[in-house]
Amino acid sequence: MLKLFSLANKVIIITGATGVLGEAFVNAVAAMDAKVVLIGRNEDVGNERVGNLAQQGKQAMFIKADVLYKEDLLKAKEIILNKWQRIDGLVNAAGGNVPEGIIMPGADIFDINMDGMRKAFDLNLFGSMLPVSVFGDALKDSENASIVNISSMASQTTLTRVLGYSMAKAAIDNYTRWMSVEAANRYGDTIRVNAIAPGFFLTHQNKNLLTKEDGSYTERGENVIRNTPFKRFGKPEELCGTLIWLLSDASKFVTGEVVCIDGGFHINSGV
Repeated sequence: MLKLFSLANKVIIITGATGVLGEAFVNAVAAMDAKVVLIGRNEDVGNERVGNLAQQGKQAMFIKADVLYKEDLLKAKEIILNKWQRIDGLVNAAGGNVPEGIIMPGADIFDINMDGMRKAFDLNLFGSMLPVSVFGDALKDSENASIVNISSMASQTTLTRVLGYSMAKAAIDNYTRWMSVEAANRYGDTIRVNAIAPGFFLTHQNKNLLTKEDGSYTERGENVIRNTPFKRFGKPEELCGTLIWLLSDASKFVTGEVVCIDGGFHINSGV
């Protein structure tokens, strides 16, 4: 049974690998003996993480690239295939909130910053679609390839303020399901496409929105905790069991799923 969850000899790409959740993903995938490709924009952090993995005897490399630039990704694919000759998995962890896509309380909801909405879609939707389009040719040559997109609670229920992010993550859910069916129609069970929908995890982007400097909760943070049955924020490593499952042969008959990891947030009516 343990062999089903092994990622030994698999080459797994993780975009957004220099972020908080990206770090947890990288460490978990490396721990399961995959060859890990870290893609991100922060070269110092990326190289530091690769160095840490190398000290543990893990195989990893960092490639500085922006998921919104096709040329960056094409160069990355060339580097990966030259070194390891294959790509077996892609985790689209690049994304996040965009300030221009936020509607603050009291703002005019009929006077929306459309450029801000487009920016949110660029990062969160097209920043996942473009890597799939670039690395797809290599993925379909794998015996059991897996694409894991990152959704959000914002696609499961209405969250105030974060309009651009919410719409883009809802589009990720739709894209995940659409691509899972189209990939299966063309390539059988060769490529599976699923998504993880995290609940509330403290990251660089949302920490100041949810917590104060002394570690106590903001009003928004209190609302989140109140509506989370587990009454706490998630820990990044708590996403990793599901991630490993979706990347491994243990989920060979699973595709088109959006798996919520949220301490019960999305099913809680609050009553």
